[in-house]
Amino acid sequence: MLWYVSYGSNMHAERLGYYLRGGTPPGGLRSCVGCRDSSPPQRVEPHFLPGGIYFATESPTWTGGPAFYDPALPGTAAARAYLVTVGQFSDIAAQEMHRAPGEDLDLTEVLANGRHRVGPGRYETLVYAGERDGFPVVTFTAPWSAADVEKNPPSAAYLRMLARGLVEAHGWTPERVGAYVAALPGASGTWTAEGIAGLLRIERTP
Repeated sequence: MLWYVSYGSNMHAERLGYYLRGGTPPGGLRSCVGCRDSSPPQRVEPHFLPGGIYFATESPTWTGGPAFYDPALPGTAAARAYLVTVGQFSDIAAQEMHRAPGEDLDLTEVLANGRHRVGPGRYETLVYAGERDGFPVVTFTAPWSAADVEKNPPSAAYLRMLARGLVEAHGWTPERVGAYVAALPGASGTWTAEGIAGLLRIERTP
């Protein structure tokens, strides 16, 4: 078992469920295959990662820039930890890169060295971020640093998922979610705190 820590749209449990069970998430353009083991995570906890989040490249699922994690950035990144099997983590990572799930990742190097690039893709660099309750904390991100890539603002559909996840994980108000996300590189200068908070308020309107 390990803690898969999400800092992007997978913080929203419903969105992660599509990676586990398969299907197309609302607002998404691509369908997920699902994991070999579609069981829900054994535990779900709020989490924080040392470092920061930024938006870059172009998402084929959501359009706009998806979130990436750079532990070298200043500050603390709000995240959500899911206690899953190595197989589930491996299958989620495979689907993030639009590959077929089915093969367990070898975590030996990342647990020993803190970082391991398993492929050329933008979510194929594993990062070990310590332990929680006796289980390793692992996430995946791009091989480059935040300073090495051009930023790209996220789409409204993607931000809505990410914002829902922050509310679920941390119990934040729409205003706090908006202030946090609007300050992130890639979102800053394009999205305002009020605009992001509005994505959540719209959902609450009867």
